[in-house]
Amino acid sequence: MAVVTLFNWTSDISLATNSLPDFEIINNLFFDEFFTVLILVDVVLLLISFFYTDKFHKIIRNSGFVVSTILIRMSFGVSGLVSTVLIISAVLFGLAIILIHNKYEKNSFTNNSSTITFK
Repeated sequence: MAVVTLFNWTSDISLATNSLPDFEIINNLFFDEFFTVLILVDVVLLLISFFYTDKFHKIIRNSGFVVSTILIRMSFGVSGLVSTVLIISAVLFGLAIILIHNKYEKNSFTNNSSTITFK
């Protein structure tokens, strides 16, 4: 994807104009397509996880990652402070989801191990 994007970008630039696109546009060339594909893959993996697990905390974790990815992708469509707020909120949301998941896993593991008795 990166090579194709670079090739398309370089073929679009004309040497006769003697001007390069803004840095913001250059930065978004690859990431727009990359995060679009990433969101699609995340959604497909979420749907596949529905078939293999019925554990609520796993589904919520996977859904949280999809939401974080969507927030990051949305940040490319805006500029300034809103973009920064979206990126920070995506990271914090993903971190909160994984912390909640890990806490639940730890509690679930200690509850399951306490019920096992050895003779």
